[in-house]
Amino acid sequence: MAGTLYVVATPLGNLEDLSSRAAATLTRVAVVAAEDTRHTKPLLAHVGSRAELVSFHAHSSAAALRRILHLLATGKDVALVTDAGTPAVSDPGAVLVAAARERDVPVVTVPGPTAVAAALSVSGLAADRYVFLGFLPRKGGERRRLLEAVAKSEWTVVLFEAPLRVAELLADLAAACGDDRRAAVARELTKLFEETRVGTLAELAGYYAGAPPRGEVTVIVEGTGKPAREEPPPDPEARARALLAQGMTRRDVAEQLAAETGITRNTAYRLVNEL
Repeated sequence: MAGTLYVVATPLGNLEDLSSRAAATLTRVAVVAAEDTRHTKPLLAHVGSRAELVSFHAHSSAAALRRILHLLATGKDVALVTDAGTPAVSDPGAVLVAAARERDVPVVTVPGPTAVAAALSVSGLAADRYVFLGFLPRKGGERRRLLEAVAKSEWTVVLFEAPLRVAELLADLAAACGDDRRAAVARELTKLFEETRVGTLAELAGYYAGAPPRGEVTVIVEGTGKPAREEPPPDPEARARALLAQGMTRRDVAEQLAAETGITRNTAYRLVNEL
């Protein structure tokens, strides 16, 4: 019989948040697949686990995935953990879970901490419905498209961001959503220097431009409270000319054109280069 893949949530920072079930699972399984073995090793020592520790992260090879699947196929139980919070939420764990399910390997959740729910709960912003977009691309047409999606969202939007890029993200959000849109920035949740700051996007962008945050950061943006109006896609050629007139590069124009109009990237590149 195949082993079981346990998807185990681990603390965001405070070890007291590790559930007794999670601790028992980590001590019982034969193998722990971790995003960063250096980070997970102290956690296993804390619970007294002697499980074999293997690496599985965003840049892991296909061979690493096959190795874990082989361990499961030979009957060994494996616990999947991330550095903090719930695996497969904005991290590569979903690849392993999907591969295990394709092979009829039992997959069991051991739920617990998640930065998304934790940040929402202390933000004071509506959390009955929300959209989670994780990390936005650092630049290009896809970033602009997602910023526009945040601006139009009827519901609260949750984002992750690296600390040194928070001020830039907030400034871009203010430009897309308007300076007065309310938002919250939660950092170092459950840790010694936990902080959740609430204000307008303009206020938060100004604050963090002068005081770059440290630690893990979750950004929450208030929704519009009303459904987005459906608009017909723009005429590709007219839109391309307008974007070029703004000084954008042909490459960026082609990427944004494909995102906005639904045409393929190859078609967009050809259209832009013919203008």
